[in-house]
Amino acid sequence: MLEERAYWLAWSQINGIGPILLQRLQQNFNSLAEAWTAKSVDLMRIEGFGKQIIETIVQERTQLNPEEFIEKHLIKNPYFWTPADPDYPRLLLEIPNPPPVLYYRGLVDIKENHGITPTVAMVGTRSPSEYGRRWARKISTALASNGFTVVSGLAAGIDTEAHTGCLEAGGRTFAVVGTGVDIVYPKQNERLCDRILQQGLVISEYPAGTQPNKTNFPRRNRIIAGLSRATIVIEAPHKSGALITAYQANDFCRDVYVLTGRLDDERSFGCLELLSKGAHPILPNSDRMLSEDRLLEMLGAMPKLDRAEQLSLFPPNPTIEKQGPPLEPELAKVLSAIASGPISFDVIVEAAGLEAGTVSSILLQLELLGLVSQLPGMRYQRC
Repeated sequence: MLEERAYWLAWSQINGIGPILLQRLQQNFNSLAEAWTAKSVDLMRIEGFGKQIIETIVQERTQLNPEEFIEKHLIKNPYFWTPADPDYPRLLLEIPNPPPVLYYRGLVDIKENHGITPTVAMVGTRSPSEYGRRWARKISTALASNGFTVVSGLAAGIDTEAHTGCLEAGGRTFAVVGTGVDIVYPKQNERLCDRILQQGLVISEYPAGTQPNKTNFPRRNRIIAGLSRATIVIEAPHKSGALITAYQANDFCRDVYVLTGRLDDERSFGCLELLSKGAHPILPNSDRMLSEDRLLEMLGAMPKLDRAEQLSLFPPNPTIEKQGPPLEPELAKVLSAIASGPISFDVIVEAAGLEAGTVSSILLQLELLGLVSQLPGMRYQRC
């Protein structure tokens, strides 16, 4: 286990090797330690490993000793998980691109890592209205008071309100950042970050010392969505980071909830877009007052973590019994490779044992027959 951990870290240092290629390496070899010594001809057989990236691998791995590197790395980065570690967050292992290295600071609660304590993300604009601030604080307080861990991004605006409401209710919260865990951004949230370290975790896929970079923040949004059973969007304009998080949550087959807003408020445009595509609205109670109790009721009805089938933001048609003539052998083979829950295109190709182009053509035929529906992120499921 310790050896494999060192190789997850080492592979993450190779230029051009990201989470998806690392997943393919692990699937094609017994371990990443074994992959480290693989010959170029063996690497060439893996999808996505072309001549140029293999030349980079061969050159860079000769300059890096994984066991020595992890010892030096631990000096500045003493706390991190890799997928080889038993405490790596279980929910992140369910997404197609989990971080190969996940750094953290603060107080660990293993129940959160193992998916026993429910985690819910709350995201939104950096420039919220008073309405948005009030409801972000109110909902995060209610979540914390009812045993949920609140996940957000430590940004100004809605993120700040989400963390603060949770902390003031005595709850736990995760701040997923786009810097190293030793860097606070924005600076105005230094005191908030200190409080989070006393009641939760600061998490990042970037090592200590990593400064703010605009490309890092959209990338970290997949971690916010991936760590959470559900994502709540408070206020979000078009093309906002909060919308990225919501759509990634949908791609991961997690529930998305939206605070309703005004039709003429730009900060609500993204929320209205999500509602038009099937997100769950946070609705008033029987007294026509917007109520966090209704949201808690819906969250409490989420399927248990071990349930195979989970609902998507864009729900498919209800399952009905299909009658008709037997399918051609290749169509039947692809259909049998698709489970009842969402499954990625790459997994279907591997399970069917056919060329990617052939599978793509067959999937289109199956869609036209009404047997399969396509979900965002090149994922498919039976109708």
